[in-house]
Amino acid sequence: MCDMIDSQSAEKISRMKKLRRTLSESFSRIALKKEDSGFDEICVTKMSTRNCQGMDSVIKPLDTIPEDKKVRVQRTQSSFDPFEKPTNQVKRVHSENNACINFKSSSAGKESPKVRRHSSPSSPTSPKFGKADSYEKLEKLGEGSYATVYKGKSKVNGKLVALKVIRLQEEEGTPFTAIREASLLKGLKHANIVLLHDIIHTKETLTLVFEYVHTDLCQYMDKHPGGLHPENVKLFLFQLLRGLSYIHQRYILHRDLKPQNLLISDTGELKLADFGLARAKSVPSHTYSNEVVTLWYRPPDVLLGSTEYSTCLDMWGVGCIFVEMIQGVAAFPGMKDIQDQLERIFLVLGTPNEDTWPGVHSLPHFKPERFTQYSPKNLRQAWNKLSYVNHAEDLASKLLQCFPKNRLSAQAALSHEYFSDLPPRLWELTDMSSIFTVPNVRLQAETGESMRVFGKNNSYGKGVSNSKH
Repeated sequence: MCDMIDSQSAEKISRMKKLRRTLSESFSRIALKKEDSGFDEICVTKMSTRNCQGMDSVIKPLDTIPEDKKVRVQRTQSSFDPFEKPTNQVKRVHSENNACINFKSSSAGKESPKVRRHSSPSSPTSPKFGKADSYEKLEKLGEGSYATVYKGKSKVNGKLVALKVIRLQEEEGTPFTAIREASLLKGLKHANIVLLHDIIHTKETLTLVFEYVHTDLCQYMDKHPGGLHPENVKLFLFQLLRGLSYIHQRYILHRDLKPQNLLISDTGELKLADFGLARAKSVPSHTYSNEVVTLWYRPPDVLLGSTEYSTCLDMWGVGCIFVEMIQGVAAFPGMKDIQDQLERIFLVLGTPNEDTWPGVHSLPHFKPERFTQYSPKNLRQAWNKLSYVNHAEDLASKLLQCFPKNRLSAQAALSHEYFSDLPPRLWELTDMSSIFTVPNVRLQAETGESMRVFGKNNSYGKGVSNSKH
């Protein structure tokens, strides 16, 4: 029995000696490695003896790693945590345990708090969309009865925005115009319609965040009095019709077209804005309020009390804006009241009757005895600059029709001969594509020199003013 025990003990001792020799040989090989082989070579060589349990499946044997990869791996390991005191991670040690500990500490050591914070996908304190503190107010742009508009800057992406801050009254709630504008614009995506970026709702305010556009058509015309360059008028009108055609096809009426609500970017892109009075129109037509559209751009049917209207309501405004861009003054600048506004319209287009306007006598405010009987004139007699632009008078006359059903639609107007000299590609653009992506389409300089040939401003009516209401 004792001999058997001694034999087993001797065998164990022999195996231990053999293992010790193997380890000794391994350490000898490591000591003979070149000095620039680095920490990675040490660990990889040790792993070939399977003394760093579980690590050999993570890093490949040394001879399978290309030379350029060795250097890159070494830099990564040696510069793992810049916020910790440097340690001698590549020190060659002849202790198996120390070598494995060094490797594990370099790959599994604790990250510093700063590293963890930077690697987090989104910090709780970082600006986010939909939050009031995500936007910085830069300056006030304007103020209305229920809203103030500011130029602002997004803290999320650094872009300029327009902040329409709507004041909420506790007893009245959110103004219906704000709800209507937000709900309509959320579904409208077109290059010629202002883009709604974000909506922020707090107890005191509702803020609509729009793309920032630096000016509007009213300011643009004020800066360039006497009428705009004919080519610029054409591009602005094309964009206006393009935006209107888009919303009209979706059964939406703007109902407040005027130069102040047409934004102009620094590249000349025109964008429909201020949808506070806009309505989604169902079929058949509902009865709507006749207190829509600023007076100068309000069609005669609405002025006479009609509450049943369609997309032709907006098309009258297009005709007024078209004339104003060419002539340099408002087409029908009423100075007193609705009666005065109608008189100015009838002076040019003629006082309507049942022959020229079927059903006019049934309108609430139409009393034939109250109006002077005028005969219709050629538009060039009222606005002489129309005669200097090919097909401009014809297009204006088809837009400025007293009888609503005779007015040209936005889609039909885009096909009018007035636009025949524009590049055909303009009619092939997708909704979100700008017309200025088409080669050779650009605004012309507004020097005023090209417009002098058009002669004096109109003188057909009394009290004509170039001031904006």
